[in-house]
Amino acid sequence: QVQLVESGGGLVQAGGSLRLSCAASRSIFSINTMGWYRQAPGKQREWVADITFGGTANYANSVKGRFTISRDNAKNTVDLQMNSLKPEDTATYYCRTGGPIFWGQGTQVTVSS
Repeated sequence: QVQLVESGGGLVQAGGSLRLSCAASRSIFSINTMGWYRQAPGKQREWVADITFGGTANYANSVKGRFTISRDNAKNTVDLQMNSLKPEDTATYYCRTGGPIFWGQGTQVTVSS
């Protein structure tokens, strides 16, 4: 089992940037894929980005070119750098492990227009 704690959310104006961080309670060396998801009010949770142990990253089309996912296997962290934020990026952002699946509690991101 692993506990995930997200941080870095907040309120930002459109066009601004935020950096989210996910800290794992134990080593993530054995976890091949780590990902970020988000859920806006009234909508289903959606995948945002993920990254493999080796550093291969994948992004949803809606964030490609604006968001960058990274992981530090030595520090057991996964970050999400979000640039050029839009109001439609407003959501609660969650960190998730690959199988077995564990979720963090989420961090709120609000982008004002």
